[in-house]
Amino acid sequence: MSRAIDGAKRKNRRKKILKLAKGFTGRRGTNYKAAKDAVVKALCHAYESRRDRKGDMRNLWVSRINAAVRDLGMNYSTFINGLTKAGVIINRKALSNMAIEDPAAFKAVVETAKKAIGA
Repeated sequence: MSRAIDGAKRKNRRKKILKLAKGFTGRRGTNYKAAKDAVVKALCHAYESRRDRKGDMRNLWVSRINAAVRDLGMNYSTFINGLTKAGVIINRKALSNMAIEDPAAFKAVVETAKKAIGA
C-alpha cells in the first residue's frame, strides 16, 4: 500500500502543530519536524509553569507582607507567629491586598499580632 503524502489527515495534523509553533523563531516556526519538538517542549514548560505560578504568587504575597510589616516595626516571621497565637485566620493573599489597599486595617491586624506575642 502506498503512502498518503498529500492526504487531509496528514495536512491537518501538520497544520495543527505549525499553528501551535506560530511565533517561534527560525526553523522551529516553519519546519514541521523542528516545530513538533519545539511544541512538545513548550507545552511541557507551560504545564510546569502553571503549577510553579502558585508558589510564585505566594512568594510575592509574603514579600509584600514582609515589606509592609517592617514599616510597622516587625518582621514577617514574628508577625505570622503573632497571628497564629492570636487565632487570626487570614490567608497571605488577603493580607497582601490589605497591606496595599487598606493600610489602616492592616495596621490593626499588626497590632493584634503584637499583643498576642507581648511585644
